[in-house]
Amino acid sequence: MALSLRSIGLLALGTALAAGCGSPGTGGGSSPSPSPATTSAEPTGSAVPASPSPSPSPTPSPSPSPSPTGSPTPTPTAAGSADLAGQRIVYSYPGTTPPAALLQRIREGRVAGVIFFAENVGSDPFVLRTAVDQLRQAEQQSPHPRPLLLMTDQEGGLVRRLPGGPGQSAKDVGRAADPTAAATRTGGEAAATLSGYGLNLNLAPVLDVYRTPGDFADSAQRSYSTDPATVGRLGSAFIKAQQSAGVAATAKHFPGLGSAPAGANTDEEPVTLNLPLDQLRAVDERPYRDAVAADVKLVMLSWAIYPALDPDHPAGMSGTVVRDELRGRLAYRGVTVTDALEAKALDPVGGTSKRALAVAGAGVDLLLCSARDVAQGDQAAAALASALDAGDLDREAFTASATRVDALRDSLK
Repeated sequence: MALSLRSIGLLALGTALAAGCGSPGTGGGSSPSPSPATTSAEPTGSAVPASPSPSPSPTPSPSPSPSPTGSPTPTPTAAGSADLAGQRIVYSYPGTTPPAALLQRIREGRVAGVIFFAENVGSDPFVLRTAVDQLRQAEQQSPHPRPLLLMTDQEGGLVRRLPGGPGQSAKDVGRAADPTAAATRTGGEAAATLSGYGLNLNLAPVLDVYRTPGDFADSAQRSYSTDPATVGRLGSAFIKAQQSAGVAATAKHFPGLGSAPAGANTDEEPVTLNLPLDQLRAVDERPYRDAVAADVKLVMLSWAIYPALDPDHPAGMSGTVVRDELRGRLAYRGVTVTDALEAKALDPVGGTSKRALAVAGAGVDLLLCSARDVAQGDQAAAALASALDAGDLDREAFTASATRVDALRDSLK
């Protein structure tokens, strides 16, 4: 996500954790754009011990269900509209206990994954692990159990949702004596931290190529370098190390936020990046060639507008960017994911339903509903299901997206 320093959640070992957004980086925060989440001290931390038996979660007021529960979901090709829609939604929730409504959606097989923030971690190292156990138990009760995508932003340095590594930021890695070794090490550290909590997907690394000191990507130390080849090499080293340890990586924010000036945060406002097409492709998209070659499992789309590609739509709502540029020109075949669906950059588009339809229409696979509200995910899923039933979304393309997501889930633990 695009994170704002305001939204980065920094964790201090043994202290209460502040709620975190995901602006400066990639996805995952209240708003998953590159902005750091608010707060606190540098996370440190060791592996999380096995959790005790999960305690039952309280039953909050249930959010409206995208559709009535019904018969078990067969295969993606035979699935009903509500089931297909749910298979493309990443949910979030407030506090430290998964709400009953979310657990029910998971049991119905209508949730692709869950994103976590500092507020979901709490001050006790067992809290998140217990929540993950509850989510996993619900997952096993679904009609066709497969691992949920359990994710967070653990980029390194300032942008970390969990106590633990990597302590070095991307900028630190780029300035290291041996940058490639540092990138490899930090990728492994990120995987170890997530795995310790039972998570299997990291919304990192950031592949934005910053331009000037103190600009948007550099201000939170989220960019490896001003050189696109260096960013590609170091990002790929991080990706390979992390994925070899069983944690999926996410390259973000395509086609690149490195040219954004200080304060140009899509979590907070619409952002337009007026780059010539040749510069956009030679500099900002260049690291993604290396990431694709490294078999990165996910690519997150930016919410900025790039007039050289599409003057009318944010990248994550543009078929030109998603289908033509990323899948066509760069031949990417993995899973695509939005930045935070609640980002203020999308205010001109309308509410959650309109945003969800625009994203699905552009061909993005996963919708990141990260407002810490189960109702947000339900609303997005309901809009997609209705559009499928009405024929406003192509069912074959929609099913192909759900199938890609299912394949990713099947590849993880």
